[in-house]
Amino acid sequence: MAIQGPIPVHFGQVFPHGCFIVGEVEQVKDFDASSKGRTVYAKDKNTGELVWQVAVMDADPTVKAGQKTVSVKILSPIQPTVPAALPGLPFVPVEFDGMTATAYVAQNTGRLAWSIRATAMRPPRTAAAPARQSAQAPVKETVGKDVAT
Repeated sequence: MAIQGPIPVHFGQVFPHGCFIVGEVEQVKDFDASSKGRTVYAKDKNTGELVWQVAVMDADPTVKAGQKTVSVKILSPIQPTVPAALPGLPFVPVEFDGMTATAYVAQNTGRLAWSIRATAMRPPRTAAAPARQSAQAPVKETVGKDVAT
């Protein structure tokens, strides 16, 4: 099979209605390498970058309530900074760059699930500065969420 490793995706394919931060940016622990009293933090096996994660809420109104909150992992040598809050909004809107999706089988359900990674997070682009679109047709189905499908 020609597809190997993470699949590059654009933010608009994963979160066509946008998303909002609903948790703190946390460094991911490497549970296999850690031992009692000694915490080892995860590094991406391909890039060697530290792995951070943040919980986000998908703004798509058609997504089931149990699948609205997903974890996005961010590869970065330092802790990513959360964009500034916008007045009048209860959550901080965010967009991600350098996104990839990796399919896996969820152990608890045995169903197909997606792991989302990014290389950066930033404030959303405004309508005056739309996100650059690729020449590919947009993906219609839900792609790249850490949830079973």
